[in-house]
Amino acid sequence: MTERLTGEESLQQDLESLSVSKRLVRSVSQKLKKKNHRSVGEEEDDSRGVSLRCLTLYGRGGGCKVGADTGDDLGDSCGRRRSNASDEGKGYNLICGNEETSVDCFSYGMRQKFWRRTNKKSLELEEALQNKNVNVFLPDDILEMCLLRLPFISLVNARLVCKKWRNLTMTPRFWRMRQEGSFQSPWLFLFGVVKDGYCSAELHAFDVSFNQWHKMNSELLKGRFLFSVTGIHDAVYVVGGCSSLANFGKVDKSSFKTHKSVLVFSPLMRTWRKAAPMKHSRSSPILGTYEISSDCLVLRNQQTRGDRRFYRPRVGGVSDVYEDPHRLSVRRQSRHSLDENELTYLPNVKPYKFVKQKNEHSSKDQRRFLLIAVGGLGCWDEPLDSAEIYDPVSNKWTEIQRLPVDFGIACSGVVCNGLFYVYSETDKLAAYDVEKGYWVRIQTSPFPTRVHEYHPKLICCNSRLFMLSVSWCEGEGQIGRRNKAVRKLWELDLMSLTWREVSIHPDAPMDWNAAFIADKNSIFGVEMFKIFGQVLDFLTVGDVSDAGINWSHISRNRLAQELDAASCLTKSMAVLHL
Repeated sequence: MTERLTGEESLQQDLESLSVSKRLVRSVSQKLKKKNHRSVGEEEDDSRGVSLRCLTLYGRGGGCKVGADTGDDLGDSCGRRRSNASDEGKGYNLICGNEETSVDCFSYGMRQKFWRRTNKKSLELEEALQNKNVNVFLPDDILEMCLLRLPFISLVNARLVCKKWRNLTMTPRFWRMRQEGSFQSPWLFLFGVVKDGYCSAELHAFDVSFNQWHKMNSELLKGRFLFSVTGIHDAVYVVGGCSSLANFGKVDKSSFKTHKSVLVFSPLMRTWRKAAPMKHSRSSPILGTYEISSDCLVLRNQQTRGDRRFYRPRVGGVSDVYEDPHRLSVRRQSRHSLDENELTYLPNVKPYKFVKQKNEHSSKDQRRFLLIAVGGLGCWDEPLDSAEIYDPVSNKWTEIQRLPVDFGIACSGVVCNGLFYVYSETDKLAAYDVEKGYWVRIQTSPFPTRVHEYHPKLICCNSRLFMLSVSWCEGEGQIGRRNKAVRKLWELDLMSLTWREVSIHPDAPMDWNAAFIADKNSIFGVEMFKIFGQVLDFLTVGDVSDAGINWSHISRNRLAQELDAASCLTKSMAVLHL
């Protein structure tokens, strides 16, 4: 009986020792696995130059939890935390593996946080490699040089990548470098189109280098028509115009308002702003752009009180009581004719003058521009002979001398070699000297014969003065006969003041209001007309050289398919380098 009891006791002790050994084997194997994983992490830390072996961190609960880990990680069902010290206190012996005396003094869960904080740059670099963000590796100056060489439409899309790229491409220094590096290409902007019977709030831009049209919104121009546009630096100035009062948005002059406001559109920023309004309300004014040095000041001569009163002639039944508000009598009055090259002044307007200020810090490369507006139609649709000049620096308009007497209605103008040439419907030519401040009549011989229903267009290209006019190819005649009408290009010899025929435009003159503009050594032209119930458009370019002019078509019937026929009369065009 005693032997049987001793056998059962020994069997029970063996089972208990076996269970203890299994538990020890499980815990020791898990600790060895954890130690191997930790040694691999330490080798990675040593390779990065960071050692996390002997740091003491404390958790929120207080105290240093040496070798602490969750029960789930260790496979313990009770879920409590155990340490190496507690295991040694129970007297457990190692079955396999080498005994390690070194411990990692980290509070629970802080090892990964510390590693991520220490290796933040490495993690960002790995994420950048995965996301393929190239700008992490490029300095700002190299990145700026890469963005400088992008086409304008690609540059606009590149701004949407990140704030860093947007800020780099929005500085004045960036656009100055782009301009000086000849990375810009010409863009044509077409304004004043009519769509579905209304003055559209859209403007169309043509990229010459890629031969592609683009649309842009212009809500400020909605409902405005018969305005003039010109490009200065990297902005387009919209001057004057009309808007219907009875049918707002439509091209209706039964009841209309003439504007004196000036709007400025910046394609770089896609923004609009208002400039100072003109002295007089005008529709379809003749615009010219002067380039002057930055050290010039526009000063108007002081007038005495006696000179400021309005000159009221007693012509055409106008009395002192009923004053002529639109100065029609002034234009109808007969005054003695002066010599063709003699200066003509009005008694109430004295010319301004340019004064160069001495500034040691001003550089010769800095240039600025002046905008001049001449003629057009007034508030009562009467032709105007007044003129005014605008300085963008001071944001002010200044009245200048009026057009010469009996000059007629101005229909075209351009700045060439420092003079503003204006052509009238009566085939008279005058030039305004911006530095001296007066008009000069120019008598040329002979004037080119032309069809008077088509207004001539003055163009300056490579410091050469050209004029596009429509004339008959065979003899003289009227519109409607079988004589063939062609659009000819004439050049004025500024020394002998004679016109000579240079070239013939390849297209038939179907557009009564064709728009032509010059840029460096190129002449761009847009013609729109309606035929067989459809509006067609042609965009041509002429390459000006000493040998001659070569015309070519760069766009056909891409724009006017969805426009109305009224766009042929209201369109205007400007060119910019972007």
